[in-house]
Amino acid sequence: MPEPQPGARPADGSTPGTPPDRDPVAADKPTSPPVPSDQPEPSTQPAAADQPEPSDQPEATATEDVPAPRWSGSAAVPPPLPRRPAWGESAEPTPPQAVPVGLPEHQTPVDPWAGVDTGGWDLPSAELPPLPPTTPYPVPPATRQWSGPPAPPVGSHPVPPPVAPLPPPVAPVSPPAARPTMPSRPMSPPPPPPAPARPPKQRRGGRPSTPPAAPPPGRQTPKGYAPTRRRRRWPWLLLLTLACCCGCPAYYGFPISAQYPARAALPEQIEDLTLRQDSRSAETAKQLENEVRNEHLLAEDTFAGVYSTTNGKRVTLFGGTGFRLTPEADAEAEISRLADRYALATAETVDTGVRGRHERCAVGRADGSDVVVCTSVDHGSIATGVFTRLSVTDSATLLNTLRIQIVQPERG
Repeated sequence: MPEPQPGARPADGSTPGTPPDRDPVAADKPTSPPVPSDQPEPSTQPAAADQPEPSDQPEATATEDVPAPRWSGSAAVPPPLPRRPAWGESAEPTPPQAVPVGLPEHQTPVDPWAGVDTGGWDLPSAELPPLPPTTPYPVPPATRQWSGPPAPPVGSHPVPPPVAPLPPPVAPVSPPAARPTMPSRPMSPPPPPPAPARPPKQRRGGRPSTPPAAPPPGRQTPKGYAPTRRRRRWPWLLLLTLACCCGCPAYYGFPISAQYPARAALPEQIEDLTLRQDSRSAETAKQLENEVRNEHLLAEDTFAGVYSTTNGKRVTLFGGTGFRLTPEADAEAEISRLADRYALATAETVDTGVRGRHERCAVGRADGSDVVVCTSVDHGSIATGVFTRLSVTDSATLLNTLRIQIVQPERG
């Protein structure tokens, strides 16, 4: 049997003369992974019979079977369950952190045309026409050389001109003694300077005395432009304001203040008319006064009486005092109330000449004779008269005379 060669190993790869490193626990673990394909197979290695083996080691063959591992570990592993987001954590996936990019000057420059064949890019270019010649700049005229003193150098201070010496001081000379002089005639004060001429006073709202400045010569008015004249609107606005604020209240308020309040009293004698005091006339006056009170609830005072003349004319007068806002409508309403009693015809409007006073007259019949019924109403009173043996015009004139004597405004 040949002697073992120095440095030779047994067929199982262990070092001769050393005990095996395996222990019983390690023997149960899976074996190492198979030898890659590029390693020579055990069959290609030299046979154990050709190599010397030590006499104290058992023979080991390359065809010895490796025991099967106890745990193979080939079972499929299920994927992990998705993790539930914690309280306050966003359900959106966290974006990956951006990779910081260095500054351009720190990066390696890259040639975009590296490895590209650029030798065949010579293209024929169209020749452009030559540019026109430019106008040359004019040659500046020649300047004369400065004939004055040279300028001081830069950074130096100019030398001030020499100062002339001051004259020597002169000793003060005492004035000569004053001689007594005769009193002279006092000089008259100089005349005051003439006062500047005052500009002429312009009338308010009038045109200025000086004409406006004329436009410069050669100036033309643009086409389609027409100068407009400025109008003063404040006088018309002021008048309209005064008319609205003062005119309207004064126009409608003056008649009311002049006619209300008023008082009424029946005199015993009015021109040729005499107030009758017999029992029949007094009873008629009492009845008429009650009717006025019932018909005009806002009346402050009432009056009624019967007047007559020596030639047989008779006038029955009744009415009352109190504020009336619409005297014209009240006059028409009074004529309509008496139309059935006196069988009145169409009423006529009589002009009284007093603003705020309205009068109506109509012809009718009473006790078998013709009568004229007239009523006069203003803002402070109402007066109605029944006239016999008179025309409509005379009845209206006589009612106006009786009203002036009976109704007296308190502010008049």
